[in-house]
Amino acid sequence: MERERGDRGGRAEQGGRAEPGGRAERSERVERAESAERAERSERAERSERGVDGGPGPGGAGAVARGEHTHSETPIPRPRTLVQRASVRGQILDALRTALVTGELTPGAVYSAPALGERFGVSATPVREAMQQLALEGAVEVVPNRGFRVVERGARELAELAEVRALIEVPVMLRLARTVSVERWAELRPLAEATVRAASSGCRATYAESDRSFHRAVLGFCGNEQLVQLADDLHRRAQWPLVGPVRVSGRGQADLLADAAEHMALLDALIARDLDVVRSLVGEHFAGAR
Repeated sequence: MERERGDRGGRAEQGGRAEPGGRAERSERVERAESAERAERSERAERSERGVDGGPGPGGAGAVARGEHTHSETPIPRPRTLVQRASVRGQILDALRTALVTGELTPGAVYSAPALGERFGVSATPVREAMQQLALEGAVEVVPNRGFRVVERGARELAELAEVRALIEVPVMLRLARTVSVERWAELRPLAEATVRAASSGCRATYAESDRSFHRAVLGFCGNEQLVQLADDLHRRAQWPLVGPVRVSGRGQADLLADAAEHMALLDALIARDLDVVRSLVGEHFAGAR
């Protein structure tokens, strides 16, 4: 009996000593569970603020469900959709610019986005966006509830554009003629030759693009991107068709060939470092653009 009581006492003592260890282990498990729960709550709150997975954040579906305005929030980027949208808009913008240069879009006429969209086989949205860009460039103006009117331009505006272009480009070209190496000028030979081929085709739109490419490359040697962009914008505006008698045929193939020949002569003078010829050719080039 005594031995049995001793055994039971020993087992009780062992159990009593093991119990504090069990409580510590259970406490540790509870603490880990609470920590994980706090982390999960924090993550849910963060995702909700970002509006992810339909959360109540400003950009989530919850906000839309409540009817909140989300247009001022930065949307979650969707690269494929945006690239496709930008690509369509860019293609329409290029097509409209070509139509402006060739005179297909008549100065003074009003065009609606749906009608132009049907013409290009797209919805009205990318057409409207492209026309709004052209409005910023001064090619068209918005006509409320109707569409966009192609701006009418006269010889005086063309002369003013040529004067402004000369004020910007001539000093830069003369400075570059003294500082840019012969090797770098020679790199522009393919661009100058491209203007000759474009002029030979008789397509004003093709020539307009090659003409601007050559001028951008020349001015690009100055390293001033703002100047290059400004000059290019003015150059593009100078290529739009005029109204009145001068618009009947626009710039004919002979005019385009003469303009392209000046590019070749100018590049030859730059490579030869003949500053007097460069100065004369640059002056004639802009005078002929009026």
